[in-house]
Amino acid sequence: MKCPSVRSTAVSDDPRKTVGQTPTPDDGRPVKAARPEDARQKRARGSSETRPESRNGSRSGRGSRTGVVTGVLSAVVILAAGGGAVAAATMVPQPSGGTATDIRQADVPAGRSLGVCPEQARLVSGTVVGTDADFSPVSTTASSALNAVVLSNPAGTVPGTKVTSLAGDQVAEIAKAPTSTPSPTAGPPVLAAGTASISPVTAPAVVGADPIGNEQASLAANLSYSATDGDLRGSAVAPCQQPGNDSWLLGANTSLGRTAVLNVSNASETPATVSLDLFGYQGQIQAPGARGLLVAPGTTRSVNLAGLAPGEAQLAVRVRSTGGPVAATVQQSVLRGLVPGGVEFLAPGNGPANLQVMAGVDIQDPAALKALSGKAGFPDAVPALQIAVPGTADAVVQVRLYGANGERKLPSGGVVTVKGGTVATLNLDGVPAGSYTVAASSDVSFVASTRVARGSNAEEATDFAWSPSSSRLGSQHLVAVPRDGQRFLAFGVPEGRATVSYAPVTDDGAVGKAVDVDISGGTTSMIELPAKSGEAVVAGYVVSASGDPVYGALFLGKQGRNDVSVVAIQDAAAGLEKVPVSVGY
Repeated sequence: MKCPSVRSTAVSDDPRKTVGQTPTPDDGRPVKAARPEDARQKRARGSSETRPESRNGSRSGRGSRTGVVTGVLSAVVILAAGGGAVAAATMVPQPSGGTATDIRQADVPAGRSLGVCPEQARLVSGTVVGTDADFSPVSTTASSALNAVVLSNPAGTVPGTKVTSLAGDQVAEIAKAPTSTPSPTAGPPVLAAGTASISPVTAPAVVGADPIGNEQASLAANLSYSATDGDLRGSAVAPCQQPGNDSWLLGANTSLGRTAVLNVSNASETPATVSLDLFGYQGQIQAPGARGLLVAPGTTRSVNLAGLAPGEAQLAVRVRSTGGPVAATVQQSVLRGLVPGGVEFLAPGNGPANLQVMAGVDIQDPAALKALSGKAGFPDAVPALQIAVPGTADAVVQVRLYGANGERKLPSGGVVTVKGGTVATLNLDGVPAGSYTVAASSDVSFVASTRVARGSNAEEATDFAWSPSSSRLGSQHLVAVPRDGQRFLAFGVPEGRATVSYAPVTDDGAVGKAVDVDISGGTTSMIELPAKSGEAVVAGYVVSASGDPVYGALFLGKQGRNDVSVVAIQDAAAGLEKVPVSVGY
């Protein structure tokens, strides 16, 4: 991976405003090992733990008697059937009663924080027959950059952080591993950061941060791409993903003039076997080449989705892997004749759920969009909500839009029925121009993503973006921002009231003073971000939220151009995890 320009810093700064810590999850379940004799001895002693209780906590005489009779009858049958075996067993000395220790909380060792970044967008060349895509060089004006931020612990110690290739070769060092880890002192945290901006990016990369204090490091990174000429004209930004074994990607399109290339990267040391579940307008698509795709350690496999599902205008892809975890994105581009229609990286959103929320949905003038969508080749040049229902049950989805001044009703009524196993698209036409948060709910689990469109002249290049569904914000989310262009933080509060704080992180490693914003329920706030904080360039933000549920995204554009991209704010780093463990003998 060629990196002519690398800027990285990791310094401490003075104490700043207190930022809340991420709540510690407790996902483990007790594990108890006990000998078979324990249960028999308890029953012999008539332990109260085996006696049924009534709903209000008192013993039920009828239920208790029934249990005793049933137990006696069962014992008679067992003795009659195996009396010899029982008699023989009673002659063998039995061990003393089992002993169990108290349940204790065992610390789970924290792993490295990883972000797997795709390479810059490239043109597909050759035939679409088969699944593997060949690429040709992109335009002469194309540029790309990897932007990364890593946050210190409350004592101001920045964890060791590096950028490597998928194979593990070092590309850049963001922060050296600390020689010691001082414990946080009483009072406000002393936050610092390590930052980097690497350009150009010619191959997939991995940003990795070591754990510190047995907690995962707070890390955020993204890959930004931009071009002013060529078929891939426009902007695309992809978050660097934590690898996983199950993810959903919406917004793919393989119809005429549309190209969708799935890139699956394996940054682990274990081979990954990947299977793709494809869903279209008419249901699940059975493609023989979608199963058992081997992705070797330290490699990326590219799959041209037109070879698996040709002519699909709305395509959802579920990526599942066994063995090594993987990171997956779809490079989606549009070409209408000779006019570029935009490029974007489709990133995974939340998995199937009854509620999906997408922030950062900016809508242009509805009249201009309606006129454009009526032209041949432009049905996908308008904002729209895409919904996929994985199961067999139909989903009746209620859609609500929340703008700067409250909820906006959709002309269609905001209710759409999506058949089980299919994908449907609801155009968000007729909505006044402005920034919105889209909330969709149903009693059947589904996945969703929202398209943002830019440009209203059919003779000029247009662009598009997809805002995937995301989780509600908590404390200390880290957001990396590109160093150029227009940057906005978009926050949506569907109901209630919430407070959001955001503090700038500059390229010299300082964490600035947080700004608090009070947001009313049913509204969306778009906050334009400055290029600098003082004399230093802004590299990212620390975002925290309190109150009722808040959802956020990073909205990106270019002054005087139709370029657009949206990146959902990712989950905060996990704190120290504990698992309850009980050991007995």
